[in-house]
Amino acid sequence: MTSPLLPGPSTSRRALFKSAGKATAVLAAAALTLSACATGPASSATDSSAAGSSSSQFPVTIDHVYGKTVIEKQPSRVATVSWVNDDVAIALGVVPVGVPKNEWGGNEQGSTPWKDAALEELGAGFGSEKAPVQYSEADGINFTEIAKLTPDVILAAYSGLSEEDYKKLSEIAPVVAHPELAYGTSWQDSTSIIGKALGKDAEAAKLVSETEATIEEKVGKYPQIAGKTFIYGNLEPASADGLNMYTANDNRPRFLSEIGMKLAPVVEENSKGSKEFFIPWSAEKANELESDIFVSWVPDAATTDSIKADPLLGQIPAVKNGALVADSDNTLTLSISAASPLSLPWSLDTFLPQLATAADAVK
Repeated sequence: MTSPLLPGPSTSRRALFKSAGKATAVLAAAALTLSACATGPASSATDSSAAGSSSSQFPVTIDHVYGKTVIEKQPSRVATVSWVNDDVAIALGVVPVGVPKNEWGGNEQGSTPWKDAALEELGAGFGSEKAPVQYSEADGINFTEIAKLTPDVILAAYSGLSEEDYKKLSEIAPVVAHPELAYGTSWQDSTSIIGKALGKDAEAAKLVSETEATIEEKVGKYPQIAGKTFIYGNLEPASADGLNMYTANDNRPRFLSEIGMKLAPVVEENSKGSKEFFIPWSAEKANELESDIFVSWVPDAATTDSIKADPLLGQIPAVKNGALVADSDNTLTLSISAASPLSLPWSLDTFLPQLATAADAVK
């Protein structure tokens, strides 16, 4: 599936930026008569009581970018697309029948450390009988594999579903699409929406509150981060157009803002009214990218050295001042880019010290 997640402005990655939110449907939805009693991994939603949850009484209606979806009864077979949605379901104690592989930033089994740990706690680790089925989204939404699993709901609260994707998935099961902007749903909103869809409103609210408390506690150990201005973007010396910045619509800047940092005025001013998740910037004007800290993904340490030595990119104030956070750990990048209640607590012990080191370098 194409998305804004994969970083960097190289030729292949530029194509991802241009097609974000327009995932290509390469497989036709199977014309199946769906049955709730079909075989497949058991979802723990079947065993979990919704008692105490404000939406335990179904049907519930979910508003989203393509209209409304009515879920008649509490789902017992949950499938997910894109990132984040599976993390949230699992964090709420629901093991999906099917999830996408993490084909960028994932481990050898197409998963992540935080998802593996949560599934193990639920007795559904990959390789076990209760584990979710995994399917590839490298070529778009895997309609055929999802249909085989006969889900009774498909979660896509964080996604870039096109209307065509939504209609094809709706032939399989009710679909919970993103509320507004493609890949623009905050992890808090994703959790609330999915909690409602699964009949777990109260559990979702508690999960958001506990995750925010964990973040606040960890961030409190690094007071130098507070108030620092930042730009979160991509830098690539070898590319003529290898410079772009994420806007406030994207979860990366959103997260840094939530922990007390401030999006640089140059980004705010040049993205006013935009619904895009990034804006391109000419390398010739790199010296105008004023901020205390610049955060970027890089493929390797050599690229970091190239950025610093580049006659144009090296003029970015944060780069000149030694306040560049350039990380080459794809899994760490994934944990912030596709933020979830599972990924953020996992990431902070590594990511926050990097920000603090950069903040210490601010002149």
